[in-house]
Amino acid sequence: MTGLIHAILLDGKGGGRELQWEEALSLVPNNEEVLWIHLDYTISEAVEWITHESKINALAAQALLDENTRPRADIYPGGLLLALRGVNLNPGEDPEDMVAIRLWLETNRVISTRNRPLLTIREIRSSLLDNKGPKTTGDVITSLSKRLLNRMSGAIDQVEDQIIELEEMMLEGSTIILRDQLSRLRRKLIALKRYLAPQREALDALQEIPSDILTDTHIMELRESRERLHRYIEEINEARERASVLHEEIINSATDVMNQRMYVLSLVTAIFLPLGFLTGLLGVNVGGIPGSDNPMAFWVFLGALITGTAVILWAFKIKSWL
Repeated sequence: MTGLIHAILLDGKGGGRELQWEEALSLVPNNEEVLWIHLDYTISEAVEWITHESKINALAAQALLDENTRPRADIYPGGLLLALRGVNLNPGEDPEDMVAIRLWLETNRVISTRNRPLLTIREIRSSLLDNKGPKTTGDVITSLSKRLLNRMSGAIDQVEDQIIELEEMMLEGSTIILRDQLSRLRRKLIALKRYLAPQREALDALQEIPSDILTDTHIMELRESRERLHRYIEEINEARERASVLHEEIINSATDVMNQRMYVLSLVTAIFLPLGFLTGLLGVNVGGIPGSDNPMAFWVFLGALITGTAVILWAFKIKSWL
């Protein structure tokens, strides 16, 4: 089938072997085995199989094919539905453009769907082929949640480094470059927070769902994953607050620069407005201008302008306006 990404039979001992589609359809796992079918839900053959042949609850099947799903965990007749998100580490993509993975979980069968590749799934597949992977369906859940968080830690650290770099740029006064970079960082933080908060809620809900799939050990591991995710969300919130402070400082800096420029313009206006009035008054093209026939009138008038300018500057200095 063209929509099949992989089909692996977990042997219950940490290993697994890949299956062809026909073999996966006909195989019935024993009590220790788990059949994991991973599909691309954008392919019509995969959609047809999930909808009509997989024997999954209709609502759960629709959720596996939903393009814009948010992190969630729900119980349906016959199994669990789990939707999670991981940072996008595909070449040329932004990490905050998070990739969704949807899973239908039964005791001996896992059906997962995705659109874009998720490196975490590749890691789990490789671990199974190396006999170091999950043994049960519950192990698949805990392994997936841990590996997703491991990937997220790198993105969170990157955000922290960017915040520190922007704070240093702010101290150096590079506000023009800083404004653009800060806008991109704030959008990244919003995107991360948008999915990480529901993911924490999904892990909380997963721990409360009564199911034979999850043992007490799995619940403890999920709690640990939930605590890690909570710390990441707190770090994102802290980064958002620091970004907001930087944004306010940029606005204040721009306001200060504008005020300084307006102040200079006001001083220039205050100095040259009376001078301009006098020169304009004596420059009108009418008769009777004082000193028009006196060869020394220009120099007397120039001296008066200089004296007036000096008086204005002295008054500004006295009032501490300069």
